[in-house]
Amino acid sequence: MVKEYLKLDKIQGPLIMLDGVSEVAYGEFVKITVDSREIRSGKVIKIDGDYVVVQVFEGTTGISTENVAVQFTGKPLEIALSPDILGRTFNGVGKPIDGGLSIASTHRENINGRPINPVARQYPRNFIQTGISAIDALMTLIRGQKLPIFSGNGMAHNEIAVQIVNQAKIEGATAENFAIVFGAMGVRHDDANYFRKSFEESGALDHVVMYLNLADDPIVERISTPRTALTAAEYLAFEKNMHVLVVITDMTSYAEALREMSSIRGEVPSRKGYPGYLYSDLSTIYERAGMLENKEGSITLIPILTMPNDDITHPIPDLTGFITEGQIVLSRELNQKQIYPPIAILPSLSRLMKDGIGAGYTREDHVDLTNQLFAAYSHVQDIRSLAQIIGEDDLSEIDQLYLKFGKKFEERFISQGNHENRSITETLDIGWEMLRILPKEELDRIPPEMLDKYWEV
Repeated sequence: MVKEYLKLDKIQGPLIMLDGVSEVAYGEFVKITVDSREIRSGKVIKIDGDYVVVQVFEGTTGISTENVAVQFTGKPLEIALSPDILGRTFNGVGKPIDGGLSIASTHRENINGRPINPVARQYPRNFIQTGISAIDALMTLIRGQKLPIFSGNGMAHNEIAVQIVNQAKIEGATAENFAIVFGAMGVRHDDANYFRKSFEESGALDHVVMYLNLADDPIVERISTPRTALTAAEYLAFEKNMHVLVVITDMTSYAEALREMSSIRGEVPSRKGYPGYLYSDLSTIYERAGMLENKEGSITLIPILTMPNDDITHPIPDLTGFITEGQIVLSRELNQKQIYPPIAILPSLSRLMKDGIGAGYTREDHVDLTNQLFAAYSHVQDIRSLAQIIGEDDLSEIDQLYLKFGKKFEERFISQGNHENRSITETLDIGWEMLRILPKEELDRIPPEMLDKYWEV
């Protein structure tokens, strides 16, 4: 027999507290009836004996301690899943917000999925072509990888996310077995409309499923959004054998919602006020991406976060960097130069790219070309620092060639249109075009036989 509790002990922010509750589990889904007509939902977030704390997804506005009926369902928060989710838009807890009908499916999954067991993981290999030269050549995205984008307020991370979604291409994947799951947390209405419109215009919307939590939506829903998106990705990848690219923005909004909820619950804060379990909480999201040994499908994750004050040592990017396999860092300096995408080459890396590029994957010269471009561009930064002290006119001839290389590299290789989709061959050819600015003897990271083969136009 289902029990209903008709009186609350306390209301605090988006939380309701009940006393004298029995047989309830942590994370259990809760139905809340307000004034005998409005149905809201929530989940159990704390149990202390017979005292229970529930997060209300729609907020507690209009709720008093006397006008509700609380029913514990005995189940966790689940979403209905089927291939029909592709092309649809949902809120952070899986309810349609595109005017369409709810998903008619008996297949339901708990959004609180488990991270992939390392023993069951398959090592990522094949590369994903994003069409963005700086990423494809220098910090290559590998199928099954977790590669975050570290951005800052006002920079072009939304445009980069849309471009990746529109252009992403996996070797061996077709329109039938490739899908994109897009999750957005705390975004403004104009940003949400921009995402929808961009996907519609590019024709990508048919294989995209979107989970949107807007800035004025409840923060409780914001905490569920990435888990809902990844649950859909797991279904498509491991039940339907699809290759799934998951883009989640903005993880900073998620972490701030987590901090706010932690504060409301009276938990002891850690660094910069974030809860002490921020690392383990983020890992339960990031570690759901990857490939399984006995499954054909894969989940590749690109979380996007805005670094507060552009501080890469802030807890959110700092902990994210520990969990994920590299990072793509956006540069405020390049952004101010009107260079798009403003990717800072030197602090960016992909730890898995070495096993997914080269002969048999991209092109035989990829590894050596990448090493040389990194080395040359690093030397450019040293020369620019020297030029600020002694002036460009007093630089040696070779140093001036490096300055020319650096300028061309930023304007021709890093910079490209936000609808420009470069193949990996085009990208590598442009890389060689940049290296030809320098004398051949300066290219000491490339084997002679490779240099002889690709140096000539």
